[in-house]
Amino acid sequence: MQSGRKHSDGRMVCAIHQPNFFPWLGFFDKIRRADIFVLLDDVLLAKSGSGMGSWSNRVRIDIQGEAHWFGCPLRREAGGQPLRAVRIDERQPWRKKLQRTLEMHYRRAPYFDETMALIAPLLDFPAENLVQYNINAIQALAPRLGFRARFVRQSALGIAGKGNELLIDLVKAVGASVYLSGDGADGYQRPELFAAQSIELVLQNFEARPYRDGYMPGLSVIDYLMHVAPGRLGLAGFAETAAAV
Repeated sequence: MQSGRKHSDGRMVCAIHQPNFFPWLGFFDKIRRADIFVLLDDVLLAKSGSGMGSWSNRVRIDIQGEAHWFGCPLRREAGGQPLRAVRIDERQPWRKKLQRTLEMHYRRAPYFDETMALIAPLLDFPAENLVQYNINAIQALAPRLGFRARFVRQSALGIAGKGNELLIDLVKAVGASVYLSGDGADGYQRPELFAAQSIELVLQNFEARPYRDGYMPGLSVIDYLMHVAPGRLGLAGFAETAAAV
């Protein structure tokens, strides 16, 4: 399978990531720099040390000048859960709670009205499946930021596995020649395996540029949208250091 656009030199850049919950800017920087973005949905749900969840179902936002968790509850199952099978716990009124949280803590943000008009329907999206819910939000937000990467689900490619071998197989399946890797992956990735398959391995090297007074790194894209003029979103001004791909 080969899909997506190519750079002018003929290279196609692939990025791969689990579909996170209203992700932070580093996630969207990957989308910005990729031609094709593989949504890793056929792996196990990551567990956090707190037992409260992972980036798949929560993210941080600004509450009174401090970063606090913001997310949705999950129906927990015994043993490892495939991410694509994880269900949101709709027995709890979490959607209304999250909307009230945003209204309470961001109502004075300069672009609150514009952002809520975009975010409220995404919060209310009627999907019990976590992956479907997250992908809907990601695919709605990416073009709002001016990004045109093509999205493909891992499960649609029919490729399973783990580690470097899984990443290599996914990059090859979409016809890409460059793999854009997140910054936290250099501790386990083996560049020689990518080179043996003629795949160029590029580290993201992302560092956010402060975009408002009281800026805190690592917050949800929602915080960025609340504080940056809609006409400037497509400029991708949040990337301070991002090596060219």
